[in-house]
Amino acid sequence: MAFLRSRAAPPATSVVRQLAGAQVAARLSANPAVTAVPIEGVQVFYHADFLSPAECDKLMAMIEAKRRPSTLLAVSDDPEFRTSESCDMDRWSPDVRPTDEGIAALLGLDPVHGETMQGQRYAPGQQFRAHTDWFHANTPYWDDMQRTGGQRTWTAMIYLNDVEEGGATWFPQAGIRVAPKRGLLLAWNNMKADGSPNELTLHEGMPVIAGVKYVITKWFREGAWVQ
Repeated sequence: MAFLRSRAAPPATSVVRQLAGAQVAARLSANPAVTAVPIEGVQVFYHADFLSPAECDKLMAMIEAKRRPSTLLAVSDDPEFRTSESCDMDRWSPDVRPTDEGIAALLGLDPVHGETMQGQRYAPGQQFRAHTDWFHANTPYWDDMQRTGGQRTWTAMIYLNDVEEGGATWFPQAGIRVAPKRGLLLAWNNMKADGSPNELTLHEGMPVIAGVKYVITKWFREGAWVQ
């Protein structure tokens, strides 16, 4: 049994997160290469062919070379909750920096708010069960997250290859299912319009049935992550 420290809950809403949501959404909506997903209550956008095949191949090779078992921030009793492999990418590497900073430029966010870009590899049968990217207050990890930039705002995910079967990103509460497509960038705001965590962003990486799935994920914080 886990025991949590008793303390006042932090405010759920945030003016900073409100602005991040509104400004990024306005920027993406004004970009003719970006399409908004028409779902009420959640901001989701996609950009086809954000990366070239050559860029995708280079990032996949990096993931393949440096992959390790994926980890969880919060403890789960389910050994099958996250079974993928991951690779933390050096943001200053000349092979990574253009993509890392290109995502920030697309969203109009300061790169220092971005966490380390992570690559993920899903072999047949591997998955990441339904979870949220935003942090839950009054948890053992909350204080550490506050010291490293605070709450997450936007998530950007890029599919590096087509997958023969399976591996979709599924938002069960919002009713959105996105199949992996080489070079496709998917971005969503983890917050509601008032800056509070949005339950509609619950999502999962569905099991790969055939083939291998490669993605990169970039998370942004309300404050500076790079110190």
